[in-house]
Amino acid sequence: MIQQSGYNTNGMPRQRTVKLRCPICKKSVKSTDPDFPFCSDRCRLIDLGKWASGAYVISSPTTDADESIRESNPEDQEDES
Repeated sequence: MIQQSGYNTNGMPRQRTVKLRCPICKKSVKSTDPDFPFCSDRCRLIDLGKWASGAYVISSPTTDADESIRESNPEDQEDES
């Protein structure tokens, strides 16, 4: 019998677990852990505090593609007078 990738010996699909690291303390975390993607409630609260205090920011403002095209070609815009 040929065993296919992603299946156990009974022919049933294996449950896939994703292993990541906690974004706060870098401890290994499984996708099935109750506090995923954090390792504990403590790390979850630390992350929430960073968001609330403004420690996490977006590096540059995002712009709409149409808006940037209009800004680069002002002569193409209609005169609203």
